[in-house]
Amino acid sequence: MAAQTRSLVAFAHVADVERSIRFYADLGFKVGNSVVPEGSTIPVWAWLVSEKANLMVGLASGPVDSSQQAILFYLYFDDIKQTRAALVELGHGPGEIKYPFYMPGGECRLEDPDGYVLMLAQI
Repeated sequence: MAAQTRSLVAFAHVADVERSIRFYADLGFKVGNSVVPEGSTIPVWAWLVSEKANLMVGLASGPVDSSQQAILFYLYFDDIKQTRAALVELGHGPGEIKYPFYMPGGECRLEDPDGYVLMLAQI
């Protein structure tokens, strides 16, 4: 019998956990949990939550090379045009909305501060 996966949560190594928390807050994520080492005030890990979306970010042990981020994160929104406009207003640079055959509601690309590619989409 095959194993039965209950859920899947991505874990991204980042250069600065606080910076990632601020960035993902603009996409609706809140900190569900975090780890701040004793004697420090800066988190080294955080669990970010937005409705059914979860993402863990943890301090990388070395430099984060954006050219090596070979994974896409798809984030789904009710209104991609409104989402893109809100992100532009907040100072982010999402790409233009495209309508490929597999995403008739539209999608656009946004990179996070560590170079992870976020595909913002509307089904």
